[in-house]
Amino acid sequence: MTAPKVLVTGAGGFVGEAVVFRLLVDKKFYAIAAVRGATRLQGLCSVQIFNLTDAQKLPALCGVQVVVHAAARVHVMNETADDALAEFRRVNVEGTLRLAQCAAESGVKRFIFLSSIKVNGESTVAGKPLNADDQPSTEEPYGVSKYEAEERLKQLGRDTGMEVVIIRPPLVYGPGVKANFLSMLRWLDKGIPLPLGAIRNRRSLVSIGNLVSLIVTCIDHPAAANQIFLVSDGEDLSTSQLLRRLSSALGKPARLLPVSEWLLAVAASVLGKQSVVQRICGSLQVDITKNRDLLGWIPPANMDEAMRQTVGYYLEKQKK
Repeated sequence: MTAPKVLVTGAGGFVGEAVVFRLLVDKKFYAIAAVRGATRLQGLCSVQIFNLTDAQKLPALCGVQVVVHAAARVHVMNETADDALAEFRRVNVEGTLRLAQCAAESGVKRFIFLSSIKVNGESTVAGKPLNADDQPSTEEPYGVSKYEAEERLKQLGRDTGMEVVIIRPPLVYGPGVKANFLSMLRWLDKGIPLPLGAIRNRRSLVSIGNLVSLIVTCIDHPAAANQIFLVSDGEDLSTSQLLRRLSSALGKPARLLPVSEWLLAVAASVLGKQSVVQRICGSLQVDITKNRDLLGWIPPANMDEAMRQTVGYYLEKQKK
């Protein structure tokens, strides 16, 4: 029998590429990588060049059973667009719906949308984790665009019968991670003292291996149809604990100064960096009970091992 075709958009990115590599290893599905430009997947699987914002440059979907849509305009720390929400909508809402409508018309059975925990909000309080069925609460442009895309995808699914699966990950880390997580690794590797030794928040993270595991499970699990899932490693850490674990994986002492969260908040207010302190000191926990109950899915990768792999990749790159 011919293996079912799975097209992965954003296959040149951190998550999309990892999904394709997993499909190639498993050999259960025929992987098609949709990318915007050059990719190291060339020669390993079928590759299509596409542009999400151009109706004439969408990937060919004939014979594709499942689309994993990981392509997006991602959240950025230093936004340069005059109208950030409009730019996010252009790609994450309009581009996503353009692709999904084409998928439905082409007979795609299931559309898996990589959304964001930002749809649920920026924080949790009183130790109550976010739930997949909670009412969304977001005002940040990236989160708004992801939520609007979710709502329009669900309506498209109701209108066409195409199954829609939504996955909202928190911070994703793993070999090749960039942005804030990479910055933390560099600070720790250089031995820079950080005033983050007394933070008692709780935050959920997900390793790239665990996220990909859930995505692949949702490709053909009957119970995943038309559901929303949150995802994590199943273990929540404070910022201080995270930094200490990464330092341990680096084989270096964690130079963390026990500065109170109150003092950090005051300093951030003076410097106009309140949002930075919120991300560092605030809690953001997710409940993944639904994944176990509905799909029988639990995170297969141990957090400590995932961190060691992340650090190992970082150290190898530093040698080159």
